[in-house]
Amino acid sequence: MSVPLLKIGVVLSTMAMITNWMSQTLPSLVGLNTTKLTAAQGGYPDRSIGVLPANPEESWQVYSSAQDSEGRCVCTVVAPQQTMCSRDARTKQLRQLLEKVQNMTQSIQVLDQRTQRDLQYVVKMEDQLRGLETKFRQVEENHKQNIAKQYKAIKAKMAELRPLIPVLEEYKADARLVQQFKEEVQNLTASLGLLQQEMGAYDYDDLHSRVVSLEERLRACMQKLACGTLTGISDAITIKISGSRFGSWMTDPLAPEGDTRVWYMDGYHNNRFVREYKSMADFMISENFTSHRLPHPWSGTGQVVYNGSIYFNKFQSNMIIKFDFKTSIISKSQRLDNAGYSNTYHYAWGGHSDIDLMVDEGGLWAVYATNQNAGNIVISKLHPITLQVIQTWTTNHPRRSAGESFMICGTLYVTNGYSGGTKVYYAYHTNSSTYEYIDIVLQNKYSHISMLDYNPRDRALYAWNNGHQVLYNVTLFHVIRSEQL
Repeated sequence: MSVPLLKIGVVLSTMAMITNWMSQTLPSLVGLNTTKLTAAQGGYPDRSIGVLPANPEESWQVYSSAQDSEGRCVCTVVAPQQTMCSRDARTKQLRQLLEKVQNMTQSIQVLDQRTQRDLQYVVKMEDQLRGLETKFRQVEENHKQNIAKQYKAIKAKMAELRPLIPVLEEYKADARLVQQFKEEVQNLTASLGLLQQEMGAYDYDDLHSRVVSLEERLRACMQKLACGTLTGISDAITIKISGSRFGSWMTDPLAPEGDTRVWYMDGYHNNRFVREYKSMADFMISENFTSHRLPHPWSGTGQVVYNGSIYFNKFQSNMIIKFDFKTSIISKSQRLDNAGYSNTYHYAWGGHSDIDLMVDEGGLWAVYATNQNAGNIVISKLHPITLQVIQTWTTNHPRRSAGESFMICGTLYVTNGYSGGTKVYYAYHTNSSTYEYIDIVLQNKYSHISMLDYNPRDRALYAWNNGHQVLYNVTLFHVIRSEQL
């Protein structure tokens, strides 16, 4: 940028020198310096009169007079300038020089205008070039940062995918196992067809044992397929809008095929009435329901219907009650030793939610907290008939910090809250007595979740969300191990 500006400065300096030279030199060239007229006649050799250039507008001027030896008058006069200048050669030269000066002045003005315009253009271009240079530098820096981010993201993704390689190998083995089942079924089907045509061709007992064996293996395979690790939760599906802010609703995971009854319990305490709807369709339009009156009010929203009975926590106690809907009597009750109750170790939203009963593929569970475990979550597997504790696991997660929780395939999943942005972020695996932090979004559509339970038959989460009964479909990651079949 400095070279163009230096050239412009040299041009302007040269123009100033030319103008100064012309102002000092032109008068001497055309004889406009001060001159003297000498009166040599009449014996006055030393007498002189200083004469300035005459004004062209003046008339004849008399500058001196004398008398010669013969008595005649001798005068020195100056004629009017306009008469004299019209014939003076220097005047012509002066006019020509003035015309040249004017031409030069005009040229200098044009040059000055162009120079100023070029200077403005150069300054503007300099700013633009500096801006471009800054932008190029930013682009270069951003490019480096983007490459670093992309590399980091790819590296993280590879770290996530690397453990899946052995899982994929397991899937290959599982696919071969399923293919073997398929071939055996086809062989048995063909054998049964031939048996119908040729009675006695096969031993019936042997054929029956093969069918029973295959059926057991298939059932075991399907049981393995039913379980898996939670990897995703769908958006909320609103089934109905009813009741207060708190409550629970559910279906029986062990109900026979075609039984779609729905149980509905409004509130979290001082209530004994359970509504039983004949079907999900009836529940949605609030028709065809029966009311069951429980012998005691329930506490919290952690009730569950399992194999025709409802299991609930008796209000203001750590008593678990099993109530049979068919007989309308208490079939079993059992205290949950050391379990907190009456808002001692509740979920974050409160509501006497100290004891939460739940069901998964493995059976009946109770989730609570004790003083012995410093108020952290305790998980107990319960016998569904005797309500005795089969096994217990202690965790390091505070019960009051949990929004809600649910069991899937022996793993307890805990949410980070009950209002606003909600996600499943903690998982405790009872099969290995280990835990991990996860990040699975749970859409909290109506801003207050007071009940969240898993139904293994529907493979769905049932939730009570601020007076809305909603469902969530879940995605499970399955791993079938052939050596366990």
